Amino acid sequence: MHDIYTERLVLTPLTTAYLDTAHEYMSDPEICRLMVYMPTSTLEETLYFLIDAENELKKDEPSYYELAVLYNDIHIGAVSLYLHKNRTSCDLGWIFRKKYHGKGFATEAARAAANFAVNELGVHHFTAHCDTENTASRRVMEKLGMVLTDEHGGRKNKLSDEERREYLFEMDVN
Repeated sequence: MHDIYTERLVLTPLTTAYLDTAHEYMSDPEICRLMVYMPTSTLEETLYFLIDAENELKKDEPSYYELAVLYNDIHIGAVSLYLHKNRTSCDLGWIFRKKYHGKGFATEAARAAANFAVNELGVHHFTAHCDTENTASRRVMEKLGMVLTDEHGGRKNKLSDEERREYLFEMDVN
């Protein structure tokens, strides 16, 4: 996989080289409060996640892509593409270090990842999920042109035993 360039950012495979900065956002309870699979509990848990992501990209046809987002050569966050079985649709996701929130980086990086998925992987349909209280992610989805198609219960965020509600956004690209 090649690096992806935008006006301000570089998207590159998320590897163990980014362990410390990835762990900063992946273990932050404030950032991950409304997420299903995070926060990570230990540096070792983050390391295993990064090793799995590296190994996945070595496959002939990866089922997912975890991409580090770099701004001025600083690792500020990540975007992900998780391909569905048909390989023409995928889940799109993002997470960023706290001090880089609210600057348009998530939208810029997610748009670049989606363009890569369309042009290089043949993806035509995108989905994204978020807790109904995650207004920042909802705004990113809307800026990407995604449309709210469902709201349902059954969501369990990692930091809470409470059953939550979740939005599903979708977008078709021709």
